[in-house]
Amino acid sequence: MISIREYEDSDWEPICQVHDRIRPDELRGSCDPRAFVPLAEDTGDEEDSRRSHKLIARDGERVAGFARVDGAYVSWLYLDPDHHGRGIGRLLRLGMDLAVPDAFTVSLVGNARALGLYESEGFAVTETFEDENAGYSCTCVRLELNP
Repeated sequence: MISIREYEDSDWEPICQVHDRIRPDELRGSCDPRAFVPLAEDTGDEEDSRRSHKLIARDGERVAGFARVDGAYVSWLYLDPDHHGRGIGRLLRLGMDLAVPDAFTVSLVGNARALGLYESEGFAVTETFEDENAGYSCTCVRLELNP
């Protein structure tokens, strides 16, 4: 049974595992695979993380996904690959409730699964831009809710 709750410090290791399992798929087609940095080693946004609202999706006792919202920015939405297609991505709806009315997110342009989920929830691409990830160039899109 899927449940959603607020993040607790004890969730750190399980969300690192989820992130690290799915992140290579996220990078594929958009960024050099060497841009992968395990979440536990990525110290670039500690301040953002502290002030953000974090939600955890659990399947029984197992962390199946997580979301992070910083103001209007849905900054993280990661789902364990074993749980794709089971509706857990709808955790995004709770994140949107926290971020509306001006909710937006950024995705890598080649992340078709994420783009499909965001678009199915009313987000639309409003900008394509070049950025970098761990020192490697990548192409991103900004998506806004009901732009």
